[in-house]
Amino acid sequence: MHVKTGKPEFDNLIPLVRGFLEKDILDVVIDGQKIRGYRSPDSRAIWLRDYSDMIRAIRYFEKDLQSTIRHFAETQSRNGRIFDYFTTFPEKFPCEKENWTKYVRVPVEADVEYRFIKAAWISWQATGDDEFIKELLPCFENALSYIMNSWYWDEEKFLVKRPYTIDSWDFAYTAGKHSWLQFQIDDNTFWGYMHGDNSGYYEAFSIMSEWYTYFGENKKAEIWRFKAERIKKSLNAVCWNGKYYTHFVKISQVTIAGVDESCQLSLSNPMNINRGVTTGEMAKSIIEEYQKRKKDSGSFAEWFSINPPFPDGIFGDEKLVAGAYCNGGIMPLVGGELARAAFENGFEKYGVKILKQYYDLISQSGETYLWYFPDGTHSSVETSTSPEATPTDGWGSGAMLYAFIEGLVGVQDKHKEFKNIRLSPKWEPAGIKEAEAEIDYPASGAYVKYKYLYSGNSIKLEVEGSTENIDIELYLPENRKAVSNKIIGGEWMRTSEYKSDNNYFRCNIKKTRSIFELTVKLSRQ
Repeated sequence: MHVKTGKPEFDNLIPLVRGFLEKDILDVVIDGQKIRGYRSPDSRAIWLRDYSDMIRAIRYFEKDLQSTIRHFAETQSRNGRIFDYFTTFPEKFPCEKENWTKYVRVPVEADVEYRFIKAAWISWQATGDDEFIKELLPCFENALSYIMNSWYWDEEKFLVKRPYTIDSWDFAYTAGKHSWLQFQIDDNTFWGYMHGDNSGYYEAFSIMSEWYTYFGENKKAEIWRFKAERIKKSLNAVCWNGKYYTHFVKISQVTIAGVDESCQLSLSNPMNINRGVTTGEMAKSIIEEYQKRKKDSGSFAEWFSINPPFPDGIFGDEKLVAGAYCNGGIMPLVGGELARAAFENGFEKYGVKILKQYYDLISQSGETYLWYFPDGTHSSVETSTSPEATPTDGWGSGAMLYAFIEGLVGVQDKHKEFKNIRLSPKWEPAGIKEAEAEIDYPASGAYVKYKYLYSGNSIKLEVEGSTENIDIELYLPENRKAVSNKIIGGEWMRTSEYKSDNNYFRCNIKKTRSIFELTVKLSRQ
């Protein structure tokens, strides 16, 4: 897997992120079975939350994309609940030295089950293993049944609810009724709707519909599609405030002095865009809000976990000051999601800018952290609530690689094994006239390889790989329009169109040979 442009910020990003991920590998043996997972940046454990996002990058380097998911399935409870994480290593030094096999579910978390399904979807895309998914479909059904038949579900609103946490984080506000971080649900719990949970379940419901359609179970596919559309409609009716998603829409009557939840921009906003619950106008509004807050905040980056943050320490730990960790810290995880959303919604140069800023951040130090203070100081053990703060954060770096490959390089797998892809390279906004890219899945051997050349009067794209159906979308240079096109090596159907806010040439190609070449002639508008 490689990208070649002649620009180090693009050519070196893949090996840099791969280096971080290789240091995050966590191999464990449980019940005699070898499990390969990837550790969280602040804990020597395999958290499903982190893994389900990291696998978007891991799939391009790793062959074993099933053992971790299978283990979460094998340890699923009878009622469908999934664990947050497992580990075989001592966690709390120096007081804990026991290398137990430990499983943890954090009760205030409402997002674990959709992440289980999303991780399996990414695994399936890379491996193409239908039998693996057929085997686990009952587990997925049980996981979603657990969410929709438990204290997390509001049947009237058709929405997931959770205790009052900072976005999707794992401790709740208690108004001082608990001595430290509160991970439990009790009589003092304040309930509400967090938008990111619901966009996650929209995506999970949609995935279930896709699988059932693929396996020929159309009735079940229709049921899950109906649920997906219903939760999206409810989410946008309840949580959208006209500019972005309100951080926490309260069910319980609770007021925190100095906090207006409707003004807080929290980290799931760009994720919502990438999960498909927003319209184009909604996505545009969210992205513009991030740009505005970058100017207003004075922060070195706008990748806020939440902005504005909560008052210092009100969640029970004095380290959770404004600008630290999930209370306003700057997270590459958010930056990657924001860049991916930008590339898809007419902010291509902004997406390039984010990727370049991240490259500058990591190339100078050779390190990447889960979060940074707004002044650019990276997290540390002393400033974190967790026992570790490793400089090889795979969660955030993986999100940046996700934005790079699917956004800038423009290779998006729409089904599995690259058989049906969208190819939409954005090299022109990055100032790149010539590029080569090869993206592959080691787990299956599937790959996509292309050469891109813009010569002033034409764009030439040479493609080969495992693909059977390609939706091509070429970004046209400013003041240029497509006047003709020619393809060699395949049958094609032209469906080119143009947007008022972006200039793109579009066509669909059904591949009949291993290599084809598309040339689009340009003229001035």
